[in-house]
Amino acid sequence: MESETAITALGALAQATRLDSFRLLVRHEPAGLAAGEIARLLQVPQNTMSAHLAILSRAGLVKSERRSRSIVYRADLDGLRALTLFLVKDCCAGKPELCAPLIAELTPCC
Repeated sequence: MESETAITALGALAQATRLDSFRLLVRHEPAGLAAGEIARLLQVPQNTMSAHLAILSRAGLVKSERRSRSIVYRADLDGLRALTLFLVKDCCAGKPELCAPLIAELTPCC
């Protein structure tokens, strides 16, 4: 991942509604949620939510697909993985034992 791509992704998440939307979509993987449902759950007007989802999509953090009359959004876990790896790539100056607690925390328990 390039620095500019990481900056775009971090910038997209640096807004409360977008961060809440992304976290909501992560919780609803792999099914995703319709844009209207995201707006309802977060109590945000639908047109505003569409703008937020477009920003997250351009940042490579969400994907969308049309299902009948709805657009369903899903967290782009590959984008999240790339961003996380970019952030921790040089973790602890190449001393993996220092990074063990961070890696353990990122590893799913189940």
